[in-house]
Amino acid sequence: MIVKSLEDIIGTEDETSGDNWTSRRFLMKKDNCGFSMNDTIIKAGTDNYFWYKNHIEAVYCIEGEGEIEEVENGKVHPLKPGTMYILDKNDKHHLRAKTQMRMVCVFNPPLVGTETHNEEGYYPLLTE
Repeated sequence: MIVKSLEDIIGTEDETSGDNWTSRRFLMKKDNCGFSMNDTIIKAGTDNYFWYKNHIEAVYCIEGEGEIEEVENGKVHPLKPGTMYILDKNDKHHLRAKTQMRMVCVFNPPLVGTETHNEEGYYPLLTE
């Protein structure tokens, strides 16, 4: 059994940040669950371009409001607590936070834990 609290992660190597986001990594590849799970904060007023070409990501919004725009077709979806989306086709997207947003993010394949977005907006596929 694995049991962790947010307090166990904040301020450790399992907390990773970029300019517009902070990701607290609860589960990673080393946990051998077949997926990883993050508690992620997206800063208010930011427009973030992401493209997870190496991962499928499911996201559940638990705090804040914003929107996600599909780059391929320009379709915009509002995000608020209780909204889930999945990037099941490695979708390029813009994530815009009107207010600070808190998201639970699940990745497959699982993240190693040290990933950060590269200049093209995606995480490289790391193998520890």
